[in-house]
Amino acid sequence: MITYEYPFNERIRTLLRLEDLFDKTAHFLNHDGAHEHHVALVTLFEILEVAGRADLKMDLIQELERQRQTLLAFRNNPDISEEALSGALYEIEQSSAALLGMTGKIGQYLRENDWLMSIKSRAAIPGGVCEFDLPSYHYWLHQSPEMRRGSVSAWLKPLLPLREGLAIVLRLLRASGRPEHQQARSGAFQMMLGGSSAQMVRVSVKLGDPFIPEISANKYALNIRFTSPDGDLRPRPCDRDVAFDMTFCNL
Repeated sequence: MITYEYPFNERIRTLLRLEDLFDKTAHFLNHDGAHEHHVALVTLFEILEVAGRADLKMDLIQELERQRQTLLAFRNNPDISEEALSGALYEIEQSSAALLGMTGKIGQYLRENDWLMSIKSRAAIPGGVCEFDLPSYHYWLHQSPEMRRGSVSAWLKPLLPLREGLAIVLRLLRASGRPEHQQARSGAFQMMLGGSSAQMVRVSVKLGDPFIPEISANKYALNIRFTSPDGDLRPRPCDRDVAFDMTFCNL
């Protein structure tokens, strides 16, 4: 199955963007090539921009505390594994403590690094990080993979509490709903939500099916229009019935 997630509010949208950026940074950082490490660094700059919301850290702390209180209510419940419950509570408490330990504005230590900021400003220009623009960066890219990886890891490490916190929140969010089988007649599906409290919808289509859902939604209505890619992967209107699974998620 291939799953498309559509957030209903800006907070979940920000968490999904950060999750994607952290995953990409980790992926490219695990390789040895200079090009891969360049992508990891540029993606770190994107994390800095997205995480710049002043209330992001407190949003995560408050949501983790809300989930902790919810889990505490299951103490001594015979239908709940005490071991699993204790593990989940410990993970939440550790993540909250790490977030509380983040002082000052998120990523301020990166903004105070003039060398990194010079790379960040040049990276926004197409071809702006060539060796004649940034010879010191060209020199850094020619150091050993271990040295480059160590540098990027050190710049990334103070931001990792955000990654751990949002990973818990998104995992709980995704696990909160149950998939329901649906069918879009002639490629179109509409549902009135009546002020639903859902924070995200997940639409899953069989991996081999040539259908792409274009989703628009708010707490009152959900619209899905399926398209089919042509030979150049350009979406074309779909006039066939499409079977898919849909999950509403809410914390």
